[in-house]
Amino acid sequence: MGVDISTTSYQEVVEFCRRWVDERRSGRHGSSARYICVTSVHGIITARDEPEVRKILNAADIATPDGMPLVWALRSFGVKQQQRVYGPTLMLKVCESAAQRGDSIFLYGGREQTIEPLCRRLSLNFPGLRIAGHYCPPFRPLTPEEDTAVASQIRASGADIVLVGISTPKQERWMSAHRSEFPGLVMIGVGAAFDFHAGRVRQAPGWMQRNGLEWLFRLIMEPARLWRRYLLVTPRFLPLWAMQLIGRQGGSV
Repeated sequence: MGVDISTTSYQEVVEFCRRWVDERRSGRHGSSARYICVTSVHGIITARDEPEVRKILNAADIATPDGMPLVWALRSFGVKQQQRVYGPTLMLKVCESAAQRGDSIFLYGGREQTIEPLCRRLSLNFPGLRIAGHYCPPFRPLTPEEDTAVASQIRASGADIVLVGISTPKQERWMSAHRSEFPGLVMIGVGAAFDFHAGRVRQAPGWMQRNGLEWLFRLIMEPARLWRRYLLVTPRFLPLWAMQLIGRQGGSV
């Protein structure tokens, strides 16, 4: 399909984050930030339609399989033990690790009425977690002055990890565009995780997530915002998956 997805796990992603933070502290990092994309079917189809997004995903240090259809696809391609690496769960595991190690995080995204409850819940669940700062971008493109100011805020915060929750593909574009401004920093796009963990939006029950029905739950909860994604965009994945599988079996891919 032209998009690279990592065969990885929560544990492996967290270990990479730890390694990259240690490299930054020791001065052994490169000239740009690391960034991790949590990639769903929506992200794959967007990347098919928009070469810029495809380039951003393929340049990521890690692109996790965020949805069950991607997990099933990877298994059908031979990665039999692949599990989902879901943005909201990954965020919690990264925060747990950061609290244990003394790493600091910066929260980029969310709403003004969401960010304070989110910070309280994270601090309660992970005692010792250092939240270096947060910024809730407006629902419009930032002016150059605003963008420069928030980049300076993140650098001045001393954060080791920036959790970015502004939806796909906005968060992927933001991470890619700012990569050179934060040498050694680790950026992770976590999608709707801020709203979930602040309690503003309900998550699908576990059984729906495990059986690939999270889309239905989210569509019921937010039909006006998500109907186009789940009814017009997502179904395009199935024939593409079938074509790639047939191609692999035929030896042409």
